[in-house]
Amino acid sequence: MERVKIVYSFNKRGYEAEYWRREIAASSGGSLVFVPFNHDPYLDYELYTRAQLLDNLYFARDARLVRMYSDLEAVLIAADADALVVDNCFPYHPEFLRRLQVYKVLRTTDGPITAYDRDIAYLHAYDHVLFHSPAYSPDMGMAEKLAYCGAKRYDFVPLGLFDAAFRPDRFEDDLFAQPRDVDIVFVGSQVVGKMSLVAAVKRAFGDRFRLHGATTPKRNLYFNLVHGFPGWVSKLPYDQVVPLYQRAKIGFNIHNRGKYTVGSYRLFNLPGNGVMQISDGGQYLDSFFRTGEEIAGYEGADELVEKLHYYLEHESERVEMARAGFRRVMREYRFRDCMKRIASCIAGGMSGRPRDAQAAEQQRAGAPQPSDDGAPRGRDARGGGGGPA
Repeated sequence: MERVKIVYSFNKRGYEAEYWRREIAASSGGSLVFVPFNHDPYLDYELYTRAQLLDNLYFARDARLVRMYSDLEAVLIAADADALVVDNCFPYHPEFLRRLQVYKVLRTTDGPITAYDRDIAYLHAYDHVLFHSPAYSPDMGMAEKLAYCGAKRYDFVPLGLFDAAFRPDRFEDDLFAQPRDVDIVFVGSQVVGKMSLVAAVKRAFGDRFRLHGATTPKRNLYFNLVHGFPGWVSKLPYDQVVPLYQRAKIGFNIHNRGKYTVGSYRLFNLPGNGVMQISDGGQYLDSFFRTGEEIAGYEGADELVEKLHYYLEHESERVEMARAGFRRVMREYRFRDCMKRIASCIAGGMSGRPRDAQAAEQQRAGAPQPSDDGAPRGRDARGGGGGPA
């Protein structure tokens, strides 16, 4: 691959901002240079979470936005950048992007739950879209949706595992030899769409289930009043998540629209810490892991509870699946590997290389291979392997 210099724009705060900046920069090497640019400090992201809100700011020539844009242009010039990747909440107005003489890449991370708020409104302003999940809706997959909306070029690039989200210094055997005194764990935002299932697990397992996440007193009160007082949800500082995961036997995953939003960072964080994972995602799980070998699937609370019981009672099967998931993440989904995949997609787009030729290059590099609909090729979706159907 020819030398490519990429400015990577993101919005994070505090501890997250530190490791995002550090790991983006550390993904550089050889012919590849990544330059991190945190666009968060300029103004609250809530002011531009929707495209119309951003348009209002841009029309008013908001001073904070103008300063952000000026600083980004200075970074692009100083880096002699070839491309700009924009991640998280997108702050750049299409009319600003239009004047930037670089290859512009939009990286989506929330899928259909924000598609009409911000993703689709900006597609025309970018040369390339990188989507994190092949799922979109019952009517079509994400690749078909992007094509339908007129995206110029698009590729499936999963999210991955930051070094800050596990212990890179630990060997596999050490990780799996340590005692695990937490039976079940879930760390995630306390949103209404997840509450019913989370409450069912809490009622079934009580104190054997550790539940944490971003929440408010109002949400906690609603959760308990509506779902029969399953328990109070507490926040967990970022630096305590990895130690908790490395004590846990099983973690489950739930997404806001079920299988149509599968692909969160938690999908990689759990196996990266030796946690056996049970996730929603249906047929799309095989786009990330081998269902039944590296991950177990479920549909609905009853099946999830049944499989949690099964794998807690069948230790050897749980450990075997956890090890397989861990190995897959270490082999393909470390953050630096995902960044190399991003660079390969960008290089292919900048050179005008046909997608088939790009796929062949990615195959040589060990990346997941896209099918005709943009999702990686995998086996047919199966049940949770060894557990109850």
